[in-house]
Amino acid sequence: MSQTVCQRVAIITGGGSGIGLATGELLLEQGWKVALLDRDDAALAEARRGLERHAAHVRTDAVDVTDAAEIERVVAAIHDSFGIIKGVVASAGVGADVPFLETSVESFRRINDINVTGTFIVAKAAAARMRANGGGGIVTIASVSGLTGNIGRTAYGASKGAVINMTRVMAVELARYNIRANCVAPGPVETPLVKTMHTQAVRKQWHERVPMERYGTPLEIAEAAAFLIDGDRSSYLTGQIIAVDGGFMACGINDRSRQ
Repeated sequence: MSQTVCQRVAIITGGGSGIGLATGELLLEQGWKVALLDRDDAALAEARRGLERHAAHVRTDAVDVTDAAEIERVVAAIHDSFGIIKGVVASAGVGADVPFLETSVESFRRINDINVTGTFIVAKAAAARMRANGGGGIVTIASVSGLTGNIGRTAYGASKGAVINMTRVMAVELARYNIRANCVAPGPVETPLVKTMHTQAVRKQWHERVPMERYGTPLEIAEAAAFLIDGDRSSYLTGQIIAVDGGFMACGINDRSRQ
């Protein structure tokens, strides 16, 4: 039996700030109930204050996405007491800008554990509930660094490349349950993570290589995620990787002196 819009619940990891929070805000405006997951208690508290007018439709949980037992507990609680899980946006992630030969094994493991294993744990827990409730949509957040060899992104790029291929496998395996899986691969976006990683020199490089000559906004990424998670709007779309990047992945030689 189909569910009304107001009954749909979306789980969003990294929901305390940046792309995750922007996606939560947008989905609330579109009639979803939203469960924001983040390991940062303070960020979640600030997010909840900002979403006070949606208080009845918002749940927040401080949780580490790499803790499988804790994620299972939280997802079960959401399913049992908050509403029918019809979507998940796996936005939690960390990054680093470190040359290959200077990347430590510890850093490589940590970044891949959060970005890849964390995405897997949450998607699997949510998909188990979706399968029992007629399907849903999974949206992973990767990066253009998972699609091309951006310097300094050894661990980060490897993790996002893994997320991209895992999303394709999920799409193939879960289609029989009416669960769609798609991926958004942002270019440079003005998020708290980017502000800690991008120096002025790095920002200049991005501006020179992005045809639209600017960084994206969290809302611009959220718009893509909201479309992909919504089975009414993207019902025949699965296994796709959508680069929301101002044209970065389409760009080859980019000599603006000739324009």
